[in-house]
Amino acid sequence: MTVAPLLDTDVVARHALAHDASHYLLLPEAVTSPTDEDSVVALLREAMRARRPLTFRSGGTSLSGQAQSEAVLADVRTHFRTVEVLDHGERVRVGPGATLRQVNAHLLRQMRRLGPDPASEVACTIGGVIANNSSGMAAGTAENSYRTLESLRFVLPSGTIVDTGLEGADARLRREEPDLHEGLVRLMRRVRDSAESTRVIRERFALKNTMGYGINALLDFETPADVLAHLVVGSEGTLAFVSSAVFRTVPIQKHITTGLLVLPSLEAATAALPEVVGAGFATAELMDARSLIVAQGLAGAPQEILGLDVERHAALLVEHRSDDPAELAQRAADAVGMSEGLGLSVPLEMTTDAARRAAMWTTRKGLYAAIAGARPAGSTALLEDVVVPVPELEATCRGLQDLFDRHDYDESVIFGHAKDGNIHFLLNEQLGEGSTRLEAFTQDMVELVLDHGGNLKAEHGTGRVMAPFVERQYGPELYGVMRELKALVDPAGILNPGVVLTDDATAHMQNLKPVIEIEEEADRCVECGYCEPVCPSKDLTLTPRQRIVLRRDANLAEQRGDLATAAAIRSAYEYEGLETCAVDGMCVTACPVGINTGDLVRRLRAEDASAAPNAAWKAAAGNWDLLTRGASAAMSVAGTLPQVLPRAATDVGRALLGTDTVPQYRSELPRRGGSVRRAGGRGRASADIGAVYLPACVHTMFGAAEEPRSSDGGASGGCGGNCACGSGGGKGGATSSGSPSSPTTAAGVPAALDLLAQRAGMRLAVPDDAASLCCGTPFSSKGMTGAKEWMRDQVRTALLAASHDGELPVIVDASSCTEGIHQAMEGTGVEVLDAITYVRRRLLPQLSVREPAGSVTVHPTCSTTHLGATDDLIAIAEAAARDVVVPVDWGCCGYAGDRGMLHPELTASATRAEAAEVAQRETDWYVSSNRTCELGMQAATGKSYRHVLELLEAVTR
Repeated sequence: MTVAPLLDTDVVARHALAHDASHYLLLPEAVTSPTDEDSVVALLREAMRARRPLTFRSGGTSLSGQAQSEAVLADVRTHFRTVEVLDHGERVRVGPGATLRQVNAHLLRQMRRLGPDPASEVACTIGGVIANNSSGMAAGTAENSYRTLESLRFVLPSGTIVDTGLEGADARLRREEPDLHEGLVRLMRRVRDSAESTRVIRERFALKNTMGYGINALLDFETPADVLAHLVVGSEGTLAFVSSAVFRTVPIQKHITTGLLVLPSLEAATAALPEVVGAGFATAELMDARSLIVAQGLAGAPQEILGLDVERHAALLVEHRSDDPAELAQRAADAVGMSEGLGLSVPLEMTTDAARRAAMWTTRKGLYAAIAGARPAGSTALLEDVVVPVPELEATCRGLQDLFDRHDYDESVIFGHAKDGNIHFLLNEQLGEGSTRLEAFTQDMVELVLDHGGNLKAEHGTGRVMAPFVERQYGPELYGVMRELKALVDPAGILNPGVVLTDDATAHMQNLKPVIEIEEEADRCVECGYCEPVCPSKDLTLTPRQRIVLRRDANLAEQRGDLATAAAIRSAYEYEGLETCAVDGMCVTACPVGINTGDLVRRLRAEDASAAPNAAWKAAAGNWDLLTRGASAAMSVAGTLPQVLPRAATDVGRALLGTDTVPQYRSELPRRGGSVRRAGGRGRASADIGAVYLPACVHTMFGAAEEPRSSDGGASGGCGGNCACGSGGGKGGATSSGSPSSPTTAAGVPAALDLLAQRAGMRLAVPDDAASLCCGTPFSSKGMTGAKEWMRDQVRTALLAASHDGELPVIVDASSCTEGIHQAMEGTGVEVLDAITYVRRRLLPQLSVREPAGSVTVHPTCSTTHLGATDDLIAIAEAAARDVVVPVDWGCCGYAGDRGMLHPELTASATRAEAAEVAQRETDWYVSSNRTCELGMQAATGKSYRHVLELLEAVTR
């Protein structure tokens, strides 16, 4: 028998998991992380035995307080991430811990996607998508979770497993849970025999509706098992644990055109909706004046609103989709024609341009958190969503604006899915002082929405925020049906009590999250959790959100005099918050308010650093050429020894000086250092100089890629074979017939770029003092601010001179170093490009691929993401190989310079999913664009990763 997973009562673990995106905060007594369905069964049975409440929580992006508990909080984000594509993508089986974006990435190869498309798709998980019956911008009621679910596997509070995908599921439910089965039959008859109940259900669920339970299932399905499965959808974790689900997917139409209808007022926008809906747009997203003002300040805001003097304006983001370009063009033309009668403030221009479309959607999808991030200091952003019939939308919006004025909410915003009558509105509230005002507003809002025939929750779930109003929306009869349902399925009331149904009329005003000021780098965080899936330490220690909330909770504990809690958090934070943060900045790529938690960590590392290490790093910066030569020599000496000797030496150093101070000598490290960065020309000697080339110092410290070693120092045969590595490993080594080969690739990317420039007829110039320069990242990542600024001053002086004050671009051959040089040269007018971007733009058109490689696996990096160079990386791989594989589960490797040697557990955790995917298919080459990332991926996979330019050089000889 499987034993229930251990309950962790550690104060830091409890505080880290407690926070979600809502404005509620409950601190659990214990947290746990079940690893599989059997452990969930054991956990539920123990909860039933002890009558101890239990809440399952996954992505934590919910806004209504449904992912919190004062008892046991079980994390299902860490595990349950399986994604199995079925029937060429027409169906997919998924676990509750997989994010919506991850599932859609797996389906993209078949040009399919899941139906639900909420704005939180980057971070929301399938567990939450099911629990909240997610819909989104285009899903409406036809493609939400309820409608696209094919079968569900779930565990009842009793521990009984129900799988509606298996034949005889209903008979098994009747046999194993006879009282429940009989009770469901009784409820089905009860609502079907009542014309009034049937009418109310049909009216309520003709609109989006996540208030209460999805009792439309009692009318829509014929067997209790299917009814129960669809009652679990939207039940917010109060009826069962979802182990897995099979969804019917929807096709991705190949061509899309998008436009922005900018109208003079919110009234004009809502009045235009009948024509807009009649035009058949796939989406019609509403943004009011305040939303547009905030959007104007976001990076990449669409051109349609950048020059607009916003007063009372509103906009509708509309989109047509089709597989037929001609049909799409006609729809776009028809849309423009229709718009001419709407009195637009800006002429409509439908566009298929990917960048312009992305700007529009980035603005809309990040709107909630962006507005919340701009909220007044000390306030909390409260987001509600309601739905009314489309003809009632104009009057409802007017009514909401009247309520904003009546209750003195000066900067409230309205936006949402207008074609469905589904709008969101956001209030900035001082919760410590404004509970009376908020309560009065809520009561008025409930009356307004219900008077217009609407539902009080459209897609965010009932949670705690609307639980006291469920009976008011449905009436006592259907509320009684919901109460009986809960008692049938969960008679002990252990699952997520207080959510969906409550006896407490004031529940929505309790356990409100306090607002606590922290460091300015992260103070505007709204705790949305969008950052978590891209964080390399998410499965090891903390996520960016957790790093931030622990700072808040430690400060709050000190304010309340709870010094023990504050001390515990600060003590654990050293390793969990600081040492295992890769400071890769991937969090900022997902954060809608632009927080880079790495900036916070760098600040805290700087504050913790004493004078001695600051002085040592400043001295190192002043002698960088000598230091890098020494590191190269040490690498070469260590490579001549049995691996156990240098490993033992570094382990002793780590034991004496600390694991965050002394790197560990590891098997992925090359057996020799690289060559010194010498000044002079590269490429074709007869050509004019076209760019300044700064080789990265990492290529001096670490030699070029070679055949991986096993842990005992011997060869592991890790490369894919059929490549140019010269190792003779894998499927036949460099001399295999029909594959590119050359021993020169052992010299690494500097030699490869030199040869590529020669073949393309280009000339590059390496600055005279290149060997003494560094991008500054090694200093900044450790919080050595003085050394970083000194080095960046040297870099700016040298590269301004070498580039003739920006007449020539500067190229760098390691993506993380390119990012650092780009930051150093900001504001100087010097263009800084990664080598892969320069090669794709300038060299690749001049090169001839003699014989492409058979296959290549590509690892994009955090820096190619920040630089916008991932497409360049992939494009070069596609030019050089017949088959290019980019793992769906790629992410930051966590090697982060020397971080992977200081804390190898970080890289092991960060790369686990990607390494498993890489292992499923062997390719001839494994490439990336950054030397330390290549080492990290070699550590993870046992494959020899090289710079993509080494591949290009091999196939263009």
